[in-house]
Amino acid sequence: MKIVGVDEAGKGPVIGSMFVAGVMIDETSLRRIGNMGVRDSKAISLKRRELLAVRIQKICDCFVHEITAAQIDELRRIMTMNEIVMKAHAYVLRNLKPDCAYIDASDVDASRFAESVTRESGVVNVVAEHKADKTRPIVSAASIIAKVARDKWIRELEERVGLKIGSGYPSDPTTMDFLRSWVCEYGQLPNFARHSWKTAQNILKGMEKM
Repeated sequence: MKIVGVDEAGKGPVIGSMFVAGVMIDETSLRRIGNMGVRDSKAISLKRRELLAVRIQKICDCFVHEITAAQIDELRRIMTMNEIVMKAHAYVLRNLKPDCAYIDASDVDASRFAESVTRESGVVNVVAEHKADKTRPIVSAASIIAKVARDKWIRELEERVGLKIGSGYPSDPTTMDFLRSWVCEYGQLPNFARHSWKTAQNILKGMEKM
């Protein structure tokens, strides 16, 4: 039986794409994931995440789905962020076609999230749990793959623009300084920012008053 874990990285940032990763392995080899010492990606150092990602990819089928900032802005006109995450989870499952899936619930009602993903993906046996990235090694593995993909995207973006961007989250002073400087220089948000975020809108309004 093929088992998949799915998790996302980058749901909340004001800058950049969201990455949703699926990691699939045969049930008979599932213990190998746990024996790696995988944990929630946020609890592991960058170097450790990258090392584990290589090891995970060697023994698992992995699939990563990127939803860009522009796509998120467009989709938020017709649905909530939780619905976007749900559809992205379903898209990953449709590509991997597992027998069973464990997913990190992006809804206060985990069973509702599981039902939505099941309906959207066609995968019958879907288990959604809160904090599954901490309790299910297969979901922890997906969390690591997604986070490594997003980290790589941020590094490449910094190289492209030649500036430090930080994590991309509104709570990061480096990110906020970058956005303010960009808007001050160009009079608009960068195309890789999420324009629909209140944080981004507030920066634009602040510059208009100057």
